[in-house]
Amino acid sequence: MRLSGARLWQALALGCCAGFLALVARHYDPPHGFTSLLALAEDDHGWETPTLQAIPHAHNPGRAAYDGGYYAQLALTPLLRDPAIDRAMDNPAYRARRILFSWTAWAAGLGKPTWVLHAYAVQHIVLWLVLAWVMTWWLPPVTPRLFALWAAVMFSHGMLASVRLALLDGPSMLLLALGVAASERSRTWLSAFIFGAAGLGRETNMFGAIALPWPSGWKGWLRLAGAGILVALPLLVWQDYVWSIYRGSSASAGIDHITPPLAAYAKQWNAALGAIRNGFWPFAGPTLLIVIALSAQAAYLAWTRAWREPWWRLAAVFAVLMLVVDYVVWQGTPGAITRVVLPLTFGFNVLLRHTTRGFWIWFAIGNLHLVAAASVL
Repeated sequence: MRLSGARLWQALALGCCAGFLALVARHYDPPHGFTSLLALAEDDHGWETPTLQAIPHAHNPGRAAYDGGYYAQLALTPLLRDPAIDRAMDNPAYRARRILFSWTAWAAGLGKPTWVLHAYAVQHIVLWLVLAWVMTWWLPPVTPRLFALWAAVMFSHGMLASVRLALLDGPSMLLLALGVAASERSRTWLSAFIFGAAGLGRETNMFGAIALPWPSGWKGWLRLAGAGILVALPLLVWQDYVWSIYRGSSASAGIDHITPPLAAYAKQWNAALGAIRNGFWPFAGPTLLIVIALSAQAAYLAWTRAWREPWWRLAAVFAVLMLVVDYVVWQGTPGAITRVVLPLTFGFNVLLRHTTRGFWIWFAIGNLHLVAAASVL
């Protein structure tokens, strides 16, 4: 039976989801499940609590412990009752503030340590599939352009890196997308509730408040003020609890990741171009392409200035964040920046669907990160 144009592109999208699952399945180890996604160090068990050490799990040979392993351990003690986590994390007060997806793993694992650990890893795969469906609300893959945009966000470097290392950025993106969807339907309180919950996953998720429905009249502004309080309240309450454990260090944890505007951004441009001039294209090439892509995404926002669109406002605030984050976020091949500003990439592609003139030029330059994404999984 011959498929129509729309059906063909939908079938290709389903094929992409199947391909994603096939790539992720390569990381499955029968004795240890998907715990290899946690990137736990093989040679340094000092980054593991006794509870984690007692659970059979995979290790990544030759790699240092990474963030996903920290949040998985938080899932094993969701109220921070185990003092061993203080020795098993690089910055316990900072990590503890990002508790939401540790809680969801604990709930999915019914509080049983082995189940919880596996649930933490698997939830990133499941939530990727949920987000793939949610994004069809804006980018239904029924034409070549819409399929390309949908694929560009779901297979972006930041999105795939989040799954590969069981990080918070992908699940956070799902909540931000749901919050934007509620905002577009003028569901102010629902949108605020979602953004508030998202703030427990990452504090930068509270920037989603910028995407709340635009107010009209004094009642609208009053409603917006109340919604803003609702967005901030969950993290404030949890931060008070974290402060009761870690005291002075908890409130300021992570603030050192902010630098003067353009300082780290310009440094990364200089570092990438310098490496290219010195002949290190295989290593610096993907990094340079990502800097170009993110710069193009920010330029597109400045060009369109569609500030009434919730997606534009959300993307814009993360474009500003890109310009002020510390160089440590940029460092690496290609670094964490694609994850940290993932809403910028999503917003850019969603907004691009309205563009007819120069669509493929913007698409190609703004999605150069896909070159680096090809080797993530």
